Amino acid sequence: MIWKEKGPQNTEKTVEAALQRAQELGIRYIVVASNSGATAELLAGKGPQIVCVTHHVGFTGPGEDELGEEKRNKLNERGVKVLTTTHLLAGVDRALRFKFQGVYPAEIIASTLRLLGQGLKVCVEISVMALDAGLIPYGEEIVAVGGSGRGADTACVILPAHSNNFFDTQVKEIICMPREK
Repeated sequence: MIWKEKGPQNTEKTVEAALQRAQELGIRYIVVASNSGATAELLAGKGPQIVCVTHHVGFTGPGEDELGEEKRNKLNERGVKVLTTTHLLAGVDRALRFKFQGVYPAEIIASTLRLLGQGLKVCVEISVMALDAGLIPYGEEIVAVGGSGRGADTACVILPAHSNNFFDTQVKEIICMPREK
C-alpha cells in the first residue's frame, strides 16, 4: 500500500496493515517506534508481542524523557516491552557531526535508507535495536512500524541482524509507505 502523503493521518491504517500482515505470516513480534506511546497503544493487546522503541532520554533536551514514567508504566501494564536507548544510526556519529560538521558512517547509512523514506529508515533501525536489546528473538522475521515524524506511515517485514552484522539485515517486504518522502 502506498499512502499519498507522509504523516500521522496514516497511523490507523498503517497499524491495521501491520497487524493483518503479521497475522497472515504468523509473525509473533511487532516493533514500533513510538515516542509518545500512542502508536504502541494502538497495537497493544491485538495478538503479537509489541516492543515499543522510543527516542533516547535527552533527545528533546538534557535529561528529558518524552515517553514519561506514567505512559511507560501504562504500556508495561498492557504487556508492551519498552526500549529507550541510544539510536543505532545516530549516537556518537551525530555528536561528531554536531561538533565537527563532518559526515560519519552511521549517518551515511541512515541517509541511504531515507532514499526509501524516513519511516523505512526508522523500521530498520528499531528492529536492530530491539534485537540487540534481547527483546525479540534472533533469526525470526518481525513486523516493524515507523513514521516520518509523529504517528506511523510505514510498516515492513524485516529479518534483523545484530548491529555488529548490520548488513545481514533483510527487509523482506514493505507493507505500506508514503509516496511522498
